[in-house]
Amino acid sequence: MAIRVVRLGTPRTCGEGLRLGTVRRPPRGVPKAEYGSRDFYDIWLPELAPSEGLVKMALGARDARAWQTFVTRYRAEMKRPPAARLLSLLAALSHTTAFSVGCYCQDENRCHRSVLKALLLEHGACCE
Repeated sequence: MAIRVVRLGTPRTCGEGLRLGTVRRPPRGVPKAEYGSRDFYDIWLPELAPSEGLVKMALGARDARAWQTFVTRYRAEMKRPPAARLLSLLAALSHTTAFSVGCYCQDENRCHRSVLKALLLEHGACCE
């Protein structure tokens, strides 16, 4: 089993398992009852999303230096006990359960989910 990192709102793939939304806000204009059926997420985990200020920083990062500043600050947020415990839990679950984590961003390389994937691996997760 393994954790997949996905873009929320895209069609699910075979074996993807439960989809976890690691975003600050739910999708706009989508009824809560339809989040899963419209391929956004089954469970919402905003605790693994960057803080509101960091989301703004990431969206405004125009160069590698600004992006690296975001990464450093997001990693610091994920060291806080609630987030660190969730990362450890997901890493452990990845050895026996298929699930995916995701965000809305189009480019994974400029999205917190790329950092989240690295953090999960550092916590011992099986990632695809």
